[in-house]
This record gives sequence, C-alpha cells and structure tokens, in this order.
Amino acid sequence: MTSSLSPESLKKITEKLRPSLVSHAGRFPGESGRRQPVHTVYGGAHLFKSDTAVRLGQLAVKSFEQFGQDAERFGSAIGIPDDLRNTVYGRVREKLGREAVEDFRIDFEDGYGTRPDAEEDGHAASAAEEVAKGMSDGTLPPFIGIRIKTFGAELHERSIRTLDIFLTSLVNASEGKLPNNFVVTLPKIVSSIQVATLADIFDEMEPKLGLAPDSLKMEMMIETTQSIIAADGSFAIPRLLDAARGRCTGAHFGTYDYTASCEITAAYQDMLHPACDYARSVMQVALAGTGVWLSDGATNIMPVARNRGDSLTGEQIEENERVVHRAWKLHYDHCRHSLANAFYQGWDLHPAQLPTRYAAVFTFFLESLDDASERLSNFVEKAARATLVGDVFDDAATGQGLLNFFLRAINCGAISEEEAMRRTSVTLDEFRSGSFVKILENRKK
Repeated sequence: MTSSLSPESLKKITEKLRPSLVSHAGRFPGESGRRQPVHTVYGGAHLFKSDTAVRLGQLAVKSFEQFGQDAERFGSAIGIPDDLRNTVYGRVREKLGREAVEDFRIDFEDGYGTRPDAEEDGHAASAAEEVAKGMSDGTLPPFIGIRIKTFGAELHERSIRTLDIFLTSLVNASEGKLPNNFVVTLPKIVSSIQVATLADIFDEMEPKLGLAPDSLKMEMMIETTQSIIAADGSFAIPRLLDAARGRCTGAHFGTYDYTASCEITAAYQDMLHPACDYARSVMQVALAGTGVWLSDGATNIMPVARNRGDSLTGEQIEENERVVHRAWKLHYDHCRHSLANAFYQGWDLHPAQLPTRYAAVFTFFLESLDDASERLSNFVEKAARATLVGDVFDDAATGQGLLNFFLRAINCGAISEEEAMRRTSVTLDEFRSGSFVKILENRKK
C-alpha cells in the first residue's frame, strides 16, 4: 500500500489534533454509570425529620392500596397496557414497600417561605441534626440534599447563612461526615456568577469543616429565561456549568417558575406547554455527554381525596376515587412525556404521586423490553456489523443507545440484572462496563 503522508507529517497533524480531543473528552465524559434517582420529593425544612422518607413511603402505600386496589383497577385508571398490568402493579407494590422515596430535598425555598431570621437559623440547625440522626438510624433515602434560597439581591445573604448553619451543624452532629449522595440545589439562577459564588463557598467551607476537596456538590435549577438564554443572546447553560467548576451533578427544570418568567398565565402553566419543551430541549443539547443528570418539573395537581371522614357515602367514595384517578392519570402522562424526551428523573410534590411515578417508569421500559432485547442480542452477536431486525436498521450509535436502555431499566428497578442477562447475550461485567465499544472489543478477542 502506498500513501502520501510521511510519518513525520502525520505526527505533526495529529499533534495539533490531540489537545482538542483531550479537551473534548474532559468536557464530555459521557454517562458516569452511577445510579440516578427517578424522582426528587421535597418538603419544607421546618417539617423534616430523620424518618420523613419512611413516613412518606407509608403514605404512598396507603394511597396505592386505597385507590389502586388491584392491577386491573390501577392499570385501567392510568392507562397501563393490559398485558403489563399485573407485572407493573406487582413491581410498584414491591418498590413502595422497599424504597418508596429515592431522593428528598429539604427545602428552604418555595416549600418553606420567608420567616424571621432566628426561626430559619433554628430550622437550619435542627434539620441538619435530623439528617445526622437519619444517617445513624439508616432512615435516609439513597439521595438527599437541601434547596437553599436564591442568590438574588434580596435573599442571597439569608441563603448563604442558612447553608453555612446547616452544613456546620450537620458535620458537627455526624462527626465529620456527609450523607451519601448529598447535594445543594440552587434555585432561580439568572447569572453564572451565582453558580460561581456557590462553588466559592464550597471551596472555603470544605477545609474549615474537614471535608475532602470537591465533597460538596450542587444542582442547578433551570427555571428562569436567563438560565436558558443569557443577556447577550447566547445559551446560558454552558456558562453555568463552567462556573460550577466540576461540582454540578444535575440540572432540574422548574416548570412553573419558568412559564411564569415567560409571562404565561397560571391557567396555561403546564408541563406539556411548548415553552417547556423548548427549554428542556436546550437543557438536553447543552448538557448531553457532560454526565450532568437532567430532571423534569412537577405535576401540581395532587391525587388527594376530596371527601374526608369515616362515614362517607357511596357517592362520596366514588367521587374520591374519580378525583384521585384523574390526578394519577395526569401525573402518569406527564412522567411518560418526560421519559420519552430522555428526562429520566422528575419532581414529585406528594407521596400519593409515587405509585404513578414508578408505574410510568416501569411501563416505559417494560413495553419496549422485547424489541430492545432482540435488537441488542443481534447487534452484539454480529459484533460491529450492522443488522436488520424487523424494519429497524441499527448502527453503532444505536448499539450504545440500546445498552443505555438496559442500564437505565436496571438502574430504576424496572428489570433486574439477571433479567437483562437472560434476555440478551450480554454478560453482567459487560453491562457494568457501560460501553458498547468495550463489549464489541471483548467479543472480537
């Protein structure tokens, strides 16, 4: 074989290319492989106790048992396909009994309000002590954090003080430890300076609290127009991510604050509004490949019975069921919309929403499981060669997408690792590698 480029010429060319590739790999490392919670539940800091997640789980089970009496009633109410109702129902019931709450945010913002300084100081300290107690008792959810107030002109000093008191009290009460997967959520961002300020605070507090560098992580709430489009007309999210200096783990969309900032009236502030779809698309494009998790907003219609008491009439009982089922259906549809658009996490406002959160997630993966299993099996068996299954043509990128499907299905509990292995020719080690390229390389040996 003859060629035109000499080894020296080729080396000179690649030396120019290499720094760009290294920079790109650092900026876009891809999925971390860590478990991502499927939801975040939040509640006012003044109400938080060490066993809050446990009690919320009990309320979720109660609602599920009262209004989703069996697989047919539950599945029919929210629209689960007939052939999946028994499976989904059983897995939702098991999940609620085992781990109803995956992520909880102790809230000092919308769910807390404005209070006298002394009162908020006290709640910051007491909430931290309850977290430490939950760490000791083993009652915290797998993911937990706090949402502080905005770093806006009027509230930034109060927000920083609350953060300081909470973290200092927590570390003192827990003998120098943070909970697993602890994060601080920064709301209503309008400038990258706000994100950089939080990173600066973390830099200063870590050595003072005896924490390892980069122990403190943050999440960004994307809920203002300025967090989508900056003042100069450029996309804001890449700047926000740079300002976090590697500390940002997630970006959460705030449906109602965002639609309000777009001057959409309350009657039309909805998860499915086109303005929300645009904002989520920008988030997705700006953060794809960075390893930052995306999380969608919340459904604000609660599945709560209208009639209370122990002596309800038959008509009142039926009305309660209609109200709850209608709210469940709305929440289920919103969750499915998020999942279809690759937002695999969202916010829940009430424990009665947890049954439909898990039902939506499990149904989303289970209804595509047969096709995905066949395609992944064929694709891996034929290594790097393209394969045609039915009328769908796969390429290498689709191979990674199929692998990601299974990784997320396992992650959320829709299927087990054993079930994924049984349905495909992929081994457990290959699944855990998270890389379709590595699987192909392994199969070529």
